[in-house]
Formats: sequence, structure tokens, C-alpha cells
Amino acid sequence: MTGNSTQTDKRATKPKKPAAPKAEAFPRKAIPLKSGPSADEKGRVYASLITSPELAAHRVIGMMQPKNIADEIDTPTMLETLRDQAAAVQRGDLSHAEAMLINQASALQALFVRLSERAMEQAHMPNLEGFMRMALRAQSQCRATLETLATIKNPPIVYAKQANFAAGHQQVNNGTPDPTRAREIENEQSQLSGGNHELLSDARASGEASRTNPTLETLGEIDRAEIRRG
Repeated sequence: MTGNSTQTDKRATKPKKPAAPKAEAFPRKAIPLKSGPSADEKGRVYASLITSPELAAHRVIGMMQPKNIADEIDTPTMLETLRDQAAAVQRGDLSHAEAMLINQASALQALFVRLSERAMEQAHMPNLEGFMRMALRAQSQCRATLETLATIKNPPIVYAKQANFAAGHQQVNNGTPDPTRAREIENEQSQLSGGNHELLSDARASGEASRTNPTLETLGEIDRAEIRRG
């Protein structure tokens, strides 16, 4: 009796092993929220998260996936990935956008081919027209996507005319000048030069002495041989 009771007491006093910590479930579905101690800070951080573009994209992406894929999405990792993509675009890195556009163009091309095949299988004209209309719409969207990608890779060059406001008077001729404006510019230049400008008469034609040097006289007629006219 005594021996049995002693063994029972030893088993009762034997320490128990600590329970293993419960492993965190993965993938994680809780949305991480870091906020301050005050209620105002918590409310502001929560409102910023709810209105953030990455959370909106995450919600749509999750709803569009099949259940087996949506269940494997890790929410914190998805949000961080979307933030990294937005930050890359802000730095000028458009590699992800370019990859997205070319993949969309490939998907639209596959959709165009499939709808064209379905159209050729139709025996009635309304059904054929309906499938071909959707096929050509997919083809048009594929072309527009490729044009957008080409614009991102090679943006158009914009040539802007620049006016040169330098010191002094300048005249820029772009095309045919306006006669009225040309006369105005001529009058302005005449006033800036100082004094009145008069037209100089041809001294040889008038035969008069020059007024600037009164000592000079007009030239007499030069003797020349008479040429007989027949």
C-alpha cells in the first residue's frame, strides 16, 4: 500500500511539457494596420488604408480569382507587392506596365482567334456576325494595347516654338511678311536713327552741283565722236 502511494505521488508531481506555440496560419488573411496610441491616429490610419489604391486593387484581384487561387493569396504580401509596383512607376520604371501591356495584347490575340473559330463554326448568318463582331472588337483592343505600349517605349517628340526676346530690335520672318507691318518697322527704324532722311537725287541725271561741297562744279559735256546715223 505504501509503495503504491509513493509511486502515485511521484507521477503527480512530474512537470508537464510546455505546449508548443500555435503556428501562424499561412497564407495570412488579416490586413496589417499600424497606428498610434490615440483614437484619432487609429481612425486616420484606418481611413487611409481603406481608401488606398493597393487595398482596392487587392479586393478586386481576390474577387476575380477562382476560390482555390484566392485562398492561397497572402494579404500582407499582396499589399506590399502592389505598393512596390506603384513606387516603381513613380521612379520612372515602367517595366511592369510594359510587361502587363504585352501580356494583355497576347491574351486579346488569343481571344480574337478563338472567337474567329467559333464564328466559322456557325451555320446561320446572325450567329456568324455576332461572333465575328466580338472577334474584331478583341482584335481592335489588341491593336490599341500595342499602340499604347509603343507610345510608352517611344514617346512622341513635341516641337515648341520659342520666342527670342533679346535686347534691341529684331525682325523674324515666318512666311510672307505683312506689307503694312514692314512699313511700320521701316518708319520706326528711321525715327531711331535720328534726323530726316531724304531721297538722294542722281547727280549725274540732274546735272547740278553737289550741295555738300559747293566748290565743286558740274561736269561739262564730254567731247565724243559723233556717230553718224544712217
